[in-house]
Amino acid sequence: MDTMRDRLAPVLSRLLDEDPRVAVVLAEIGKDGFAETLRRHPDRVINVGIREQLLVGAGAGLALTGMRPVLHTFASFLVERPFEQVKLDLGHQGVGAVLVSAAASYDWPAGGYTHMAPGDVALLDTLDGWTVHVPGHPDEAGTLLRHAVAAGDDKVYVRLSLQSNAQGRPVDGGRFLPVREGRSGVVVAVGPLLDTVLAATEGLDVTVLYATTVRPFDAAGLRRVTAAAGADLVLVEPYLAGTSTAAANDALADVPHRVLGLGVGRAELRRYGQVAEHTAAHGLDARTLRERISGFLGGGTAA
Repeated sequence: MDTMRDRLAPVLSRLLDEDPRVAVVLAEIGKDGFAETLRRHPDRVINVGIREQLLVGAGAGLALTGMRPVLHTFASFLVERPFEQVKLDLGHQGVGAVLVSAAASYDWPAGGYTHMAPGDVALLDTLDGWTVHVPGHPDEAGTLLRHAVAAGDDKVYVRLSLQSNAQGRPVDGGRFLPVREGRSGVVVAVGPLLDTVLAATEGLDVTVLYATTVRPFDAAGLRRVTAAAGADLVLVEPYLAGTSTAAANDALADVPHRVLGLGVGRAELRRYGQVAEHTAAHGLDARTLRERISGFLGGGTAA
């Protein structure tokens, strides 16, 4: 099966053909996928080399001229390393761009901690006005990429991962999608963690919501389901644990509620290992999730 990143160049190449505003800015990583597109659009496929601050600065310059720039590299090089440029060149200047990352959290353990960015969404959360898409399947990645490019001059982050659910779902770039209904609590599964959450909650009397757009946070959708399922909430996110806890608390501020945030831990795992080993070490495997979710929500089973 294709990966989410495999969809990047084909989708953006079609958008470059269709829309003269679209430009793609790369920092060496991913350039091979755009070789043919570069021949068709040499002025709108730009590789700045291994210069991530320039990647963002060049994208902001294109946006100032009215272009819709799409910037791509690994998450740690796209959000963390050039964060000052993201904050100032885009935010302070009031221009938008689409940032598309790869190597989410621990997708490439052999790359070491320099190639991991579990704090990327939390870091963008310190800035105003960002939309954040976290697809869980390659089909969703293609859909959300198109949403992102079409979003006027908004600032949008699309977080691609090698981890994926078995099937894509009809995502709309906004609302959480109800996947399972229950009466003893709500579990929000973000992006590629949906299948694991469904396995972990099999037989439990809980509602499962699927989130592929986490900013803006779908407060209205969450409130609708808590009316029937109760306001005990577990957030399962494929990045830093607790990233969306404040957003969930705000959504439920006027009702008694509890929130448990599960995700990637803060402690650095200093052995390379494999993705599955990192998943287990962070407690994001189905068995550990079931223990933590049922322990928090009371372990009720579906009738």
